[in-house]
Amino acid sequence: MTNTDFTEISSSDDCTKYANQFIQDFTIRSAEIGKGTVIKRALPSRQKRMIGAWCFLDHAGPVSFPAGDGLDVGPHPHIGLQTFTWMIEGTMMHTDSIGSKQLIRPKQVNLMTAGHGISHTEVAPDSETKMHAAQLWIALPDDKINMAPQFDHYPELPVVEQDNIEFTVLVGEYLKTRSPVKVHSELLGVDMTAAQETTARIPLNPLYEYGFMALEGTAVINGHELDADNLVVLEPGLKEIEIQIHAGSRVLMLGGEPFESPVLLWWNFVGRTQDELRIAREQWIKGDARFGRIPDYQGDRLEAPAFPDKMRPSK
Repeated sequence: MTNTDFTEISSSDDCTKYANQFIQDFTIRSAEIGKGTVIKRALPSRQKRMIGAWCFLDHAGPVSFPAGDGLDVGPHPHIGLQTFTWMIEGTMMHTDSIGSKQLIRPKQVNLMTAGHGISHTEVAPDSETKMHAAQLWIALPDDKINMAPQFDHYPELPVVEQDNIEFTVLVGEYLKTRSPVKVHSELLGVDMTAAQETTARIPLNPLYEYGFMALEGTAVINGHELDADNLVVLEPGLKEIEIQIHAGSRVLMLGGEPFESPVLLWWNFVGRTQDELRIAREQWIKGDARFGRIPDYQGDRLEAPAFPDKMRPSK
């Protein structure tokens, strides 16, 4: 998914000290893209730029649409990151410039490593009528930022049931269960669902910072209400936290060690300097071989926006 520019609807900041730790609780931005697809963008924001190496978080849907009117994102480039798609409902076809073509289904993950450079498309099949997904980006560490591009599909993720909560381990290790998804930083991603209302204390890694986002329904994180319109973020230091998940709700938990280097995120690129981002933009405009081609896509490539004079590093 491309980093679409959109009009911010609302943003606020409320920091409350709880259990000797600061918990950030802030409203996230919303927009409508395509034909009725609502996007909730939690990262990056003015209040929080990154959670570990997680540098971008969109929650798309849930949405229903007539067959043939699904999302159709034309060829666009990436560098310096991994794109991570967690599909909750619906299907989407991924096609990229290194020859990958993969339909993602519910409860599956697509992981595309851009590294030095790649381009891809994301298109809903003509027969599809639903979409609900979390789309994330992971900043690659300094020693991997220019690695060769690759694509991996994970049709099954490990699931653990504890305290009436179903934990799907998307990235990293949790509850002595490790995800097969290959990332290059100390990271965690867990999908938590509860069929009935339940309250539990769940373990945390005190070296990690964390973020919680409601993908369905509502929850309470250490006394902080969580719904579709806000994100709760924890600083490092906690070994556990109390979570109350309401019946039929789904919560995404992200964690990671604070990222090693300041990064620049612009359009669909993650880098360290403005020059490398400017060069990548120029190469995309000129059709450089760095980003390859997707010959079977019937439509136009996405155009790069104007380059800014100054950028704010994320960390």
